[in-house]
Amino acid sequence: MKHGKKYVESTKLYDKTKLYEVSEALDVAAKTATAKFDETVEVHIRLGVDSRHADQQVRGAVVLPHGTGKTVRVAVFAKGDAAKAAEEAGADVVGAEDLVARIQGENFMDFDVAIASPDMMGLVGRLGKVLGPRGLMPSPKAGTVTPDVAKAVTEAKAGKIEYRLDKTNIIHCPIGKASFGGEKLSENFNTLLEAVAKAKPAAAKGQYIRSCVVATTMGPGIRVNTNKFVSTPAAQ
Repeated sequence: MKHGKKYVESTKLYDKTKLYEVSEALDVAAKTATAKFDETVEVHIRLGVDSRHADQQVRGAVVLPHGTGKTVRVAVFAKGDAAKAAEEAGADVVGAEDLVARIQGENFMDFDVAIASPDMMGLVGRLGKVLGPRGLMPSPKAGTVTPDVAKAVTEAKAGKIEYRLDKTNIIHCPIGKASFGGEKLSENFNTLLEAVAKAKPAAAKGQYIRSCVVATTMGPGIRVNTNKFVSTPAAQ
């Protein structure tokens, strides 16, 4: 793969063979952000699990202390008092049958997070083939199926992110913008890694966190030392 001049120059800012401590890795990552826009800083975590097995799935959600730097558009499936509470909490679009029809008929997808009250899931289930592939299907594990839709909206707007394994056993998550600086990015990183570490499946064997890399949208990957997040194996 050929890379541009700026990318090649940014690779001279760090040692590819080194495992960097969290704060140092994020400081270096921020320096590699040379695009004209405020690049997103992403974390990529390879886990020692097999996503093909249900008992080794890793999925959850966490509120980053400094958010992601992105304006989050929230859609809520709710009726009555729950719908009113969602609107008051700042949801961008709220509806029930009308919202489902809009998504099915008009291909309306102008939102980043979908939240539903439990009584709406029979209705929302019809959208599985549309929302599922986009990672937008409300889920109890991610906290997006809840009777307290107002709280879910507030958390989503504040920077709540979902983490989940892909087919190659890697978690990909944004933790902020390059402009945040090392301290805020480090706090967001630590919050995410602590959540992933706590989510270790009981069926997971051997080394859980295999490797971790941070990178900006257009920048190279910088390897991070995650030893402090490796918990002591449970007694057999």
